[in-house]
Amino acid sequence: MLILSGCATTEQTDSHRPVPEQAAIINEEKPDARQAAAIQGPIDLDRAIDIALSNNPGIAAAGFDAMAAQAELDFAKAERLPIFGIAGGYAHHLDEQRLLPVRQPGDPAILSRDIVSGDLVLTLPLFTGGQLVNQVKAAELLQKTADHLLARSREELVFNVSSMFFSILSQQRIIESLEFSHKVLWEHINRIESLIDAQKAAEVDRLRTKVRLADIEQQLVREKNVFAIQHRAWVNLLGLENPDESLLPHGELASGNENKITDLESALESAWENRDDYLAARSALEAQARRVDVARAGNWPNIYLQGSYGQRWAVGPTFGQGDETDDIGRIGITAAIPIYEGGRVDAKVAQQHAKLAAARERLRKLELQIRLDVETALLNIRSSQERIEAVQKAVEQADESLRIEREKYDLGKGAIVDVLDAQAALLESQTNYYRALADYNVAVAQSHLAIGEKM
Repeated sequence: MLILSGCATTEQTDSHRPVPEQAAIINEEKPDARQAAAIQGPIDLDRAIDIALSNNPGIAAAGFDAMAAQAELDFAKAERLPIFGIAGGYAHHLDEQRLLPVRQPGDPAILSRDIVSGDLVLTLPLFTGGQLVNQVKAAELLQKTADHLLARSREELVFNVSSMFFSILSQQRIIESLEFSHKVLWEHINRIESLIDAQKAAEVDRLRTKVRLADIEQQLVREKNVFAIQHRAWVNLLGLENPDESLLPHGELASGNENKITDLESALESAWENRDDYLAARSALEAQARRVDVARAGNWPNIYLQGSYGQRWAVGPTFGQGDETDDIGRIGITAAIPIYEGGRVDAKVAQQHAKLAAARERLRKLELQIRLDVETALLNIRSSQERIEAVQKAVEQADESLRIEREKYDLGKGAIVDVLDAQAALLESQTNYYRALADYNVAVAQSHLAIGEKM
């Protein structure tokens, strides 16, 4: 017994091996869920969201948190049910003890120093001051909280994947614009060289164009590096390891021509009804109120129905007359009444009251944050729509300006500086346009997240 007293289990749990529930889920859904070998691109947004929801470890963790909350609810409900078990023991006494209590006057007795007992024991809680009932209510609310948090985690993942999806599409368009500008400048250098040979252009024109070309090349390197980082972050959101290089977003950026902006009050009303993090905070607040009631129940007595039936055996030398083995049973009600516990109950109640106040303030903080999120999302939509309209005109004007300046230069009536400035203006307008498109699409996704709507 001394040797085995420190052993909690014969086999320790491996922290890196999937638990049975996790292994079952993985085997049921996708045996190779975390491998990207079978996932090739390009992929559209819906496909990317499905992959992320299946593979992102954050969603998996939130799912297991919800399972833990359900198990906690089952445990709280089980606390209200009777406990039935087997109790056995061996006792050695310094003095001889009766094997069984006296049943009637003159009853013969068997005495022994070594007695073995075995009982079937039943315990049923009858009254706990509302402790068990409130524990069940709190567990139910916390289970709802975990479900809402899981739903919110999924919504946030959808937004993050969508936001990165649109950013990568925009970055691809920016790189294409830079590559086109790079190609045009090389063509312009070849044209300048022809004009120099014909003594219609100066050497300084070629030098200025090459300087501009070098600037485009360094911008191209920088933007490609940004694209690589965005792609790596996007794949990380999808929960994939060592993905195929072809796993790229495929789609178009919405232009924002629909011009649909939700009214602020209507958006807020939808947010109060639909945002899962807000619903989770409200459930957590109610659960904490029930925990206060659980703590207050410590001032009430606990009453239990207890019964047992078993056998007693004298296993050592015996004295007296009678059987060396016999049965014994009892049933009754026990009450544990708290009289003095050193302030433990009051301290526990004060602790739970403080946590209740903290939960109430967190809910208020979240309400302020939701209002800010909704207002910010709507303002971003309106701003990006206006930017798109303005930049569209700028792109058209910059393209026409470049065409005119190039024709003037070819005819010997313009300066190379004007051509390069027009080309730079066109590139900047195109870059601003694609970024405005990305901002608009991200703002729309942000509004869905802020309001709690499904994309």
